[in-house]
Amino acid sequence: MSQRRLIVALGAVLAVHFTLELTNHRYIYTVLNLTVFKGKLGPSIDEFPAFSNDTIQAGEHQIWNLSRNYNKRVLPQKYLDEHERLESVAYLVIHRDSILHEQYWDEYGPDSHSNSFSMAKSIVSALIGVAITEGHIKNVQEPVCNYLPEYCEGLGANLTIEDLLTMSAGINFDEHYMNPFAFPAKANYGRDLRELISEYEVVDTPGKVYSYQSGVTQILGFVVEAATGETLAHYAQEKLWKPMGARNYALWSLDHENGEAKAFCCFNSNARDFARFGKLYHQNGRWNGKQLIDSTFVANSIVPAEHLVETNGEVNERYGYQWWTAPNYNSKYDVFYMRGILGQYVFVVPEEDLIVIRLGHKRDKAGEFELPKDVYFWIDGALDIAGISPK
Repeated sequence: MSQRRLIVALGAVLAVHFTLELTNHRYIYTVLNLTVFKGKLGPSIDEFPAFSNDTIQAGEHQIWNLSRNYNKRVLPQKYLDEHERLESVAYLVIHRDSILHEQYWDEYGPDSHSNSFSMAKSIVSALIGVAITEGHIKNVQEPVCNYLPEYCEGLGANLTIEDLLTMSAGINFDEHYMNPFAFPAKANYGRDLRELISEYEVVDTPGKVYSYQSGVTQILGFVVEAATGETLAHYAQEKLWKPMGARNYALWSLDHENGEAKAFCCFNSNARDFARFGKLYHQNGRWNGKQLIDSTFVANSIVPAEHLVETNGEVNERYGYQWWTAPNYNSKYDVFYMRGILGQYVFVVPEEDLIVIRLGHKRDKAGEFELPKDVYFWIDGALDIAGISPK
């Protein structure tokens, strides 16, 4: 390379650097370091060691019972092929409160940590439910303004906790996963979540239209902390993780500047302990005789918020209080579930007393308003293992 070209190239690099600095986009370096420079186009389930993390300590371990038919039946090949294609790392089937089937890949095991991604949204919702049960929050109709004064003016004054829970906040968050300048990348790889949230505002009437936005859950996390006076991780530890008898500590990844938990994602644990959230909601918020979350809150969480319409004008049939729903699944079941972007799932099929956990590196996608195609592999495979006809 000639000296002139070298100078031009160096000048271009410096120009980009100063532009990123001046526009507060320094996080792009972190994006590149953890994705592109590692041959990836997005986040991975095992990148949590690159961030600061708040530890959620386990208490007295409550073991899962093993079914007398534990791992006696091999998963049919058509499902194993899908696990291989979509790079599963864990698959757990719990039938009638006992582990019926358990399988791991890629050196993962029962005690491995991996990122739940947006399954964390369901956990934050559960913490809102706990805060209501304990009286820190009056009810879901409370104005967000009561806890976060920045939402006391304009359309923000109409914003309720339920609007946040149902993803109908009317805030101008940009939920684009392949755009490094959109909210998800800024939030995951940036330095200051509170400053980032302040850049967005309520622009439409809340409580009308369902629109999935990670920033909304981050606001819910701030509400939990304001209402309880505790960090998200410590409140989860004392009110859910320990009471549910998790075996292992969990990790909640933090931003770089203020140590704020990434409420919208980044709760890191394992299949057996993630399954406890499915069991808790299957039991209507009750655990070992104690009501951890009010049963009415749980019931409203796992059914579609039908007072909302989708962005295409159709009635919402797939989302409750930060929990996904699949009403009339296979024309037989009303399924509810937690979901993460790379195919992290905790499914509950109440009619069959079945909980299914799948963790992995990839998932199949469907149309914007359709159930992800891979959901059928994981639920139908579990039904098959349990000796129940999937169709």
